[in-house]
Amino acid sequence: MARLKQFPCFWYLLVFAGLCVLESHINVSAEDILPSKLSQNVGAPTLKFLYCYSCGYRKTFDQYVQIIQQKYPFIVIDGQNYDPPGFNMYLARLIGIVKMLVIVCILGAVNIFEYINQPQPSWWIWCTENKLYACMMLFFVCNIIEGQLIQSGAFEISLNDVPVWSKLETGRIPQPAELFQIIENHMQFTDSKIELNNGFAK
Repeated sequence: MARLKQFPCFWYLLVFAGLCVLESHINVSAEDILPSKLSQNVGAPTLKFLYCYSCGYRKTFDQYVQIIQQKYPFIVIDGQNYDPPGFNMYLARLIGIVKMLVIVCILGAVNIFEYINQPQPSWWIWCTENKLYACMMLFFVCNIIEGQLIQSGAFEISLNDVPVWSKLETGRIPQPAELFQIIENHMQFTDSKIELNNGFAK
């Protein structure tokens, strides 16, 4: 421990590595896909959910997976984060990159204002003198801003790549009974179509 105290940069690098791991864990969680136990069943009906992870809809998705698999165990269920289209997604990613660059500069005590021929402001001096607190505060504040930018409010459902429900259009999440009815209607239509094709084949 005495040797580590002689190298304060070690602790700063350790904090930076921890923040990077936390950041990657958040991104992986947001883009996580939860297939059902029958996801290898080729040709089975596929029900796909695209939901807003930052809105807290992951828990709702998990609940729907349980009730749907109880009633329709043969259906493959996939779910993943809905990436909002447009400027917000790019801005959120830009903030994430700038956030990590600023954290590196704080940990390295780099005077970034020297490169633009500006005097070093007092708040930057405070950040370089209180590296741990400044980095943690910057990390979590930027994460809150990023989360607000990518909050789409989406809970989109498609069955065999056919959109069957959109919260962005209806403004609400379907009740289980509504979703069951949609699945039943779609399955009946699919079965009828198969029977007609078989009839023509004869």
